[in-house]
Amino acid sequence: MKTNLKLLRKSMGYTQIALQMKTGIEQSLLSKFENGERIPPTETLIRLADFYNVSIDYILCRTDDPTIKKAK
Repeated sequence: MKTNLKLLRKSMGYTQIALQMKTGIEQSLLSKFENGERIPPTETLIRLADFYNVSIDYILCRTDDPTIKKAK
C-alpha cells in the first residue's frame, strides 16, 4: 500500500502538505500511511481513492489496475 500511495501523490506533483490541503488528511498521518506505519481507516481509503480516482484495491496493492470497476 505504501508504494502506491507515494506513487500516486508524486505522480500528481503534490507534497504531503499540498495533499493535506486538498484532502484534509493530516500530513503526519499521510506520512505514516506512506511509510507503512499505519493503515488508513476505511473512510480515509475512500477519500484517497476518490481524490486520486482509483480503486481502493489499487491503493491496497490488491491489483495493478487503478481503474475503478463499477458493478452492473
